[in-house]
Amino acid sequence: MSDRTDEIVTTMFDVYQGALQGLKGRCDAALGVARDMILSAQGSVIVCGMGKSGLVGRKISATLSSTGTPSVFLHPAEAMHGDLGIVRTGDVMILISYSGETEEIVRLLPALRRLEVKIIAIVGQVNSSLGKAASICLDAAVDKEACPLNLAPTTSTLTTLVLGDALAILLMQERGFKSVDFAATHPGGKLGKKLLNTVGDVMRTHDLPFVRPDTPMTDVILAMT
Repeated sequence: MSDRTDEIVTTMFDVYQGALQGLKGRCDAALGVARDMILSAQGSVIVCGMGKSGLVGRKISATLSSTGTPSVFLHPAEAMHGDLGIVRTGDVMILISYSGETEEIVRLLPALRRLEVKIIAIVGQVNSSLGKAASICLDAAVDKEACPLNLAPTTSTLTTLVLGDALAILLMQERGFKSVDFAATHPGGKLGKKLLNTVGDVMRTHDLPFVRPDTPMTDVILAMT
C-alpha cells in the first residue's frame, strides 16, 4: 500500500511540475499587460468564477486585496440576479473559466461590454468564447489533470492560482508595497501582532514588581508572579 501511495503522489507532483514548467515563460508578456491594465484602471478588480474556478478566484481576490489592489469576488450566478450592480465602468474583471465556455460566465459578457469593463480572462482555451471576448488572456492550459480520471480540476486549478499569485506579486512590486503596508491590511492575528505591535503596546507601566539586589531568587519569583 505504501509503495502504491508513493507512486501516486510522485506521479501527481511530476504532473504539477510539468504544468508549471509549461506555464513558465508562456504568460510573461500577458501578465505584464494585465498588470498595466489594472494599474491604469480607475476602479476595482472584480474576480469572477464558477465552481472550483470560483474557489480559486476567491483566493486570488483576497490576495489582491491584502497586497494593495482593492478587489472583490463576484459569484457569476448571483451577478445575473442583481449583484452585477457592484460593477462600474472603469473596473477590471478577472473572469476564470478553464473551458472558456462556462455558461454563467459567458452570459455575463454582453452586460460587461455595455459597461465597457476591461476583461482579463484566465482560461485553458484561448480560442474559447471567453478568450476571444477578453482584453487580455492568461493561458492556464495543462496537458492533463493530476486526477487519475483526468477529470477533477487539479492541475488546472494550480496553474490558475499561480497566475493569480503572479499578477498580485507584479502589482505589489509596481506599487512599491512594503511590509508596513502589509501590516495595515493584516491588523489581526499573529501577522498583525508581529508587524504592528511594539513593546509599548504590551508593557506594564504601573504596579511593577521591585526587589532588592540581595533578594533570594525564591522571593524574586514570588514578586514576579
